[in-house]
Amino acid sequence: MTDADPQFEELLGYVKESRGFDFTGYKRSTLVRRVRRRMHEVGIHDYGEYRDRLELHTEEFTALFNTILINVTSFLRDPDAWDYLGARVVPDLLQKKPIGPLRVWSAGCATGQEAYSLAMVLAEALGPEQFRERVKIYATDVDGDALAQARLATYAERELAGLPPELLERYFERVGDRWTFSKELRRAVIFGRNDLVQDAPISHIDLLSCRNTLMYFNAETQSRIVQRFHFALNETATLFLGKAEMLLSHGTLFAPLDLRRRFFRKVPARLQDRGPLVATLPLEGAAAGEYELLAWREALLSGPSAQLVLDADMTLTLSNRRAEALFGLGHRDVGRPFQDLEVSFRPVDLRTAVEEAHTQRRAALMRDVEWRRGKDVLWFDVEVVPLLEKDGRLLGTTVVFTDVSRSRQLRGELEYANRELETAYEELQSTNEELETTNEELQSTVEELETTNEELQSTNEELETMNEELQSMNDELQSTNEELRDRTNEVSGLNAFMTSVFAGLRAGVVVVDHDLRVRVWNEQATDQWGVRQEEAAGRHLLTLDIGLPLDQVRPMVRGLLSGEHDEATGVLPAVNRRGRPVLVTVTASPLRYDGTVTGVILVLETKPDDPVERGAGRELDHQPDRAV
Repeated sequence: MTDADPQFEELLGYVKESRGFDFTGYKRSTLVRRVRRRMHEVGIHDYGEYRDRLELHTEEFTALFNTILINVTSFLRDPDAWDYLGARVVPDLLQKKPIGPLRVWSAGCATGQEAYSLAMVLAEALGPEQFRERVKIYATDVDGDALAQARLATYAERELAGLPPELLERYFERVGDRWTFSKELRRAVIFGRNDLVQDAPISHIDLLSCRNTLMYFNAETQSRIVQRFHFALNETATLFLGKAEMLLSHGTLFAPLDLRRRFFRKVPARLQDRGPLVATLPLEGAAAGEYELLAWREALLSGPSAQLVLDADMTLTLSNRRAEALFGLGHRDVGRPFQDLEVSFRPVDLRTAVEEAHTQRRAALMRDVEWRRGKDVLWFDVEVVPLLEKDGRLLGTTVVFTDVSRSRQLRGELEYANRELETAYEELQSTNEELETTNEELQSTVEELETTNEELQSTNEELETMNEELQSMNDELQSTNEELRDRTNEVSGLNAFMTSVFAGLRAGVVVVDHDLRVRVWNEQATDQWGVRQEEAAGRHLLTLDIGLPLDQVRPMVRGLLSGEHDEATGVLPAVNRRGRPVLVTVTASPLRYDGTVTGVILVLETKPDDPVERGAGRELDHQPDRAV
């Protein structure tokens, strides 16, 4: 995904808030694919609707996590890498640490095969007794169900297919149709939940195995996790990754031990390399001869780096030609207090450094000092070195300005090139990780298919019967679909027919439900009273603003709804939508469904108001069986 879907991000936030699983650092393309797969399985296509399902069905979280966390692993996966671990990495570790505890971390251990593989390799190198005394293996994962399975330490025979027979015989015991890992070695393996994104790392680790786990995270999250790994490892410890992970952009933290097999050595924190040593005056040998003194002085004056010499009182005693050209110094400045010279505070404050060199008898180095001269920018490494006699007495101080402008420019160009290269490497790595993730998913699918195939072989007859039942059910479904299609067409035709019937009637037709809310309002009713069908639909009959005295219609309707009458008719004076007085013959009939009155049908016929007819209408209103 290039653009984050807000609903998808809200779903991830809800999962994090309600269950503590933070998937926001996972690669969106992989994560969306896995979540979509689970949504498809439950027949949901909208993230908001799926969140509602999680809120209503808490057991859905388990199914979702099992879909996202692809626990694809095996014993001694990638045998060539494990051979290198046993032949080179472990012996080197034991040589550097011949005694004391050995702490191993299996991060993203899934169902435990990797942690137990590490236990077997170390047991082979140390022997069972030394292994029990020295080794602790911390196996962590974010999937609680996988950890529960790993703690059992029992596996089916097909899960041990890649294990050499001698290791199987030495470290496993057959119990029924399953194999159980050695109880003596099992005590050294500690399983626990750890979220690499949120939780603190396990510290003081000598060997860290995290195989094909980083590839599920985006570059930013990977960087944070790698920094935590660097903090967790002891100096010169080893990191063992999966074949899809290379750490090309983390060269300052880990150096490749064997890049092809994905072994990396922690780069320990070191002080920055010091700059070149400065040439100092041979003050002790000043009496060795005038020629020697002149040679040393000329060498200092003609040096390529600007250099100043101060005595113990912080007075300028010497400056070479390069310093004079850069800082405008001359013979008149020799003998002046250093603090009175502009060079003491520009391009950088040197007075404090010189005082510290005098008092602490220690050199100081200031790197990448920027000095702007007009449009030009120069960069220097400035080194302040105390000059001492053999007995430790302070003779003075020398200050050396090494021009690193060109090297800084080249370094900037190199850093830019490295960034471009790292970007290309990261894109390549991302592609590689995507492919590996796809391979993991395919492998998971293959394993599921293998399991299904075994079940299919043992239940072939049942499946054949099921196929026949499914075929019969499919025929029934097709028949049902055809009937449903016919019924739909009939209903559509009936709706169209009823609409045409209502439209063809000369009288206005109004149908109300048991709550007196309008359900049908035909075109003639619109023409009579000026209220459109969409305005009348759903409204209470008595709230309609029309020229018909609806309060006189109400008793008629209530009588029909209560079952007092089977039909009611009345003539009422009214005003049509043009403002003309009319007489309206109202005929009301009950609307029945399954023998129950569910509404009333009102037929409204209008004609001009005629006093004679109006009188007749009033006489009709007083007839007992047709009263309004």
